[in-house]
Amino acid sequence: MLAIVCWSAAVGLIRSISEALGPAGGAACLFTVSALLVCLVRGLPALSRFHPAYLYGCGALFAAYEICLALAIGLAHTRAESLELGMINYLWPSLTIVVAVLARQARGNWLLWPGAALSFLGIVWITGDGQVLSLGRLQAHIAGNPLAYGLAFAAAGLWAAYSVLTRRYGRGENGVALFLLATATLLWIQHGLSAEAHVLDALAAHPGAAGQVLVLGALVATGYSCWNHGIQKGNMAFLAAASYFTPVLSALLAAVWLRQQPGAAFWQGVAMVTLGSLVCWQATRARA
Repeated sequence: MLAIVCWSAAVGLIRSISEALGPAGGAACLFTVSALLVCLVRGLPALSRFHPAYLYGCGALFAAYEICLALAIGLAHTRAESLELGMINYLWPSLTIVVAVLARQARGNWLLWPGAALSFLGIVWITGDGQVLSLGRLQAHIAGNPLAYGLAFAAAGLWAAYSVLTRRYGRGENGVALFLLATATLLWIQHGLSAEAHVLDALAAHPGAAGQVLVLGALVATGYSCWNHGIQKGNMAFLAAASYFTPVLSALLAAVWLRQQPGAAFWQGVAMVTLGSLVCWQATRARA
């Protein structure tokens, strides 16, 4: 549950850091700080402790997810678009619980499906500004920035897969430190190959970005360490259902930080997401 609170601050801060340091450079700094903090607290685990599927498979999914999400938000044309991309990413809670049920890691009755659908509908309602029955607006946004939207949709599927496979192959171990280091390394390579301004030059021009990197780095390190523990030893269905609240809190915090004002469709979507999460919780609780 603490991970959900920590993650809710991510979208707004990732966007402001990207504006100052560039999409790849800002994300590279962020995950470098997160990796160092996790290593200081937990140390680097021995590779021999991990199941190969967890070390390489889940590690690859983790790094791919982080890179997709950070670049999607950073590549948004506007701050308003970054909020929408953040919400697309939050399709992962519904995907996680569906995949967990299909993989027989969780059980639920028939209410699970309308509950998941209602939560999904709430997210679509928020991103579509209330035009849920018309895909024209979403299609126009995707056409205007296909790379960013493609990365956001990919991120949702990647994190659902990571969560389910970590529970199966993690064996109680925590490889977040290694995964964060791998993510940071790949992003530094991406930064070096890009046309972005050098991070040191960007930091000199935007000194306040360093504080944002430190704050979000600490939140990311805390969030992923908690989540990795929770999905291996906690109730998978409960965590996935509770995660439906993440888009709501994330959108609120991002809107405040980025000085965006959600309209009526946002609050309508909030009601759908909340009700859908309660239905999903009831469905899985009945079969627990």
